Amino acid sequence: MSRSASLVPTVRSLPAVGSALLVLALTACGGGVQGTPGGSGVRDPYFPKAGNGGYDVTHYALDLAYDPDARRLAGTAEITARAGKDLSAFDLDLKGMDVERVSVEGARARWSRNGQELVVRPRDELDEGETFRITVRYSGTPQTLTDPDGSEEGWIATADGSLALGEPMGSMAWFPGNHHPSDKASYDLSVTVPQGLEVVSNGELTDRSTSTDKRRMTFHWRTAAPMATYVATLAIGDYDIRRSSVPGAAGRPLPVYTAVSPSQAGPARKVLARIPEIMEWAEYNFGPYPFSSTGAIVAAQEASDYALETQNRPVFPGAPSTELLVHELAHQWFGNSVTPKSWRDMWLNEGFATYAEWLWEEDNGGDSVQETFDALYDHGEDDHEDLWSFPPAEPASAANISDSPVYERGAMVLHKIRQAVGDDTFYDIVQGWAAAHRHGNADTDDFTAYVEKKAPDEDFTAIWEDWLYGDGKPDRP
Repeated sequence: MSRSASLVPTVRSLPAVGSALLVLALTACGGGVQGTPGGSGVRDPYFPKAGNGGYDVTHYALDLAYDPDARRLAGTAEITARAGKDLSAFDLDLKGMDVERVSVEGARARWSRNGQELVVRPRDELDEGETFRITVRYSGTPQTLTDPDGSEEGWIATADGSLALGEPMGSMAWFPGNHHPSDKASYDLSVTVPQGLEVVSNGELTDRSTSTDKRRMTFHWRTAAPMATYVATLAIGDYDIRRSSVPGAAGRPLPVYTAVSPSQAGPARKVLARIPEIMEWAEYNFGPYPFSSTGAIVAAQEASDYALETQNRPVFPGAPSTELLVHELAHQWFGNSVTPKSWRDMWLNEGFATYAEWLWEEDNGGDSVQETFDALYDHGEDDHEDLWSFPPAEPASAANISDSPVYERGAMVLHKIRQAVGDDTFYDIVQGWAAAHRHGNADTDDFTAYVEKKAPDEDFTAIWEDWLYGDGKPDRP
């Protein structure tokens, strides 16, 4: 049942003349809402309820407090957004949690719940182009969600705290928002936890303070670059923190912030020491690093069963291999900076990151990319039995967006482009693509058009038809 705020007396309880005067008065003062609802979902082909229509979020300011013993989260989310049309109502995505109060521009708003939708009805109409602030106060036990492919995301309780993972929809378990990759925003995140625990998130740690009774710590993280909600993260627990720097663009040092579970300190030390080397290699191949800091979060092995390219510092369940570290750091360019317009375009994330692994191997004494490609083509049915089950640009369902065709076959598409245009033009395409869509969104049509523009004398029809969109195993040319 909705706990909506009652803003005016019920009209039926008033005399007829009074009712008419009340309606006229409300209209005259702006209380009469003439816009239309923003709509639930942006009709993503695999997650139709993801995100919401009618507005664009520009900033999230989250003030959270977490009690690991009670597993209780209390939060206030202040969301700054811009109306894309005249709005009488709009939706936020929020799974679970108890909503206590909602206001828009400081005025208490009516609201209701419908599954993951928090439907907000502002007191006054929001005009197209208007920038407005939504404040949501909420609390409860955040949920761990199960993806269509069976993996877990959302808020994952750990032995000493929690880990928040968001791909594709998990972030709606711990804060209300427009949870679709097409809507990116900046963030301020303040988190209060019991003394002795660390809080690690995206961006940069700008402040940490102790309460007057010495029992709690508050950490303030800021992410200035636009970020999709699915790569937002929050790690609370006992972590070993290390700060360093690597050379960055224009000679400025780039901060490196790593957080490692004590159980993984030994295994992780050697591979994390390669971050400066990997970053230098990645900038040489992909162009300037798109963010203001880097690093990694290495959680305990039992925290999750997959790594995730969370912005600035990817999350790993246990110490990663060098190749996995390369993969997730490459995502900072491909996925985090250049973000897909919809979940259909996941291969633009995973194909590039997988190809980065192949390039790293080629440049560091391993198999050449051609040898990796040939081995997959010849033996893919044995090692990746679903490799040819669907084309990378058209996953079979929401449960398949992280399957082998999206990763390995997506990388094979890139190698076919490289074979067609040669190394010089290929790296122009890779670096130009990352620069042209830096901090933005793009889809497969954008990519194919960009490739054709960069190599106008090549005919890519066979690559697009056979490798990117074709069913089954393409013939070897």
